[in-house]
Amino acid sequence: MEEKLKLYGFNNLTKSLSFNIYDICYAKTPREQQDYIKYIDAQYNSERLTKILYRVTEMIGAKVLSVSKQDYEPQGASVTFLIAEEAAVVSGKKKPLNCAEVLQDIHESEDSSVLQGETVVAHLDKSHVTVHTYPEFHPETSIATFRVDIDVATCGEITPLKTLDYLIGMFDSDIITMDYRVRGFTRNMAGRKLFMDHHMTSIQNFINKDTLDKYDAVDINIYQANLFHTKMLIKELDLKNYLFNTDIYEIPPKTRLDIHNSLRREMIEIYSGTNVFG
Repeated sequence: MEEKLKLYGFNNLTKSLSFNIYDICYAKTPREQQDYIKYIDAQYNSERLTKILYRVTEMIGAKVLSVSKQDYEPQGASVTFLIAEEAAVVSGKKKPLNCAEVLQDIHESEDSSVLQGETVVAHLDKSHVTVHTYPEFHPETSIATFRVDIDVATCGEITPLKTLDYLIGMFDSDIITMDYRVRGFTRNMAGRKLFMDHHMTSIQNFINKDTLDKYDAVDINIYQANLFHTKMLIKELDLKNYLFNTDIYEIPPKTRLDIHNSLRREMIEIYSGTNVFG
């Protein structure tokens, strides 16, 4: 086990993880596209997003001080948490929310109705966790996309990197982009400034190998600035998993190929951040 750093005073390094997930779907008709949006809003409504953030907070060893949420029209959802390390809560006056109790309350009050446009915000002392959803489609392309933005900012010993496998597993992730940065400095007992309190060479170091094997991944890291960037693109595309309310066996082989190529082009453009195909 790596020896713990001995610090003078409070560890005031700020660690920020920005995490974007894209799910791609083929929805041919305007009705199917609208139904896809409704489906996404039901699957990732404010109640479920709140559960996910409570789990993230538990995983990084933080305490939730307050929660806010808001639903959007016509679609989309957001959640924000303000969090604190346990030591910060104990020494302060704010009473943390008990994650297990809150999750139980949410489970007992779940509504199966479809919600359109949702935002949840939970507030943590010194740190925060947020999630926003952005479903969209264009009628001329027959392709719908669902984007999830997750930001975890922590101050002190807490690091958000241990949540990566959980977050990837919570969403259907075709494209993933991640940015991690450590800012500020803390001091050791001799007064020497420390700009990093844990060793790392890549965000990929914190992702399970079985997960990484499913993706093509590339890093762009600036080690001198403690800035790390990783993006991932799903390798295998099983078409039946990308058709919304459509049976793959009802589609002619040539049309299947055209849809497959259309989905792959969309993924490549999102992954590269450029309009590669015009």
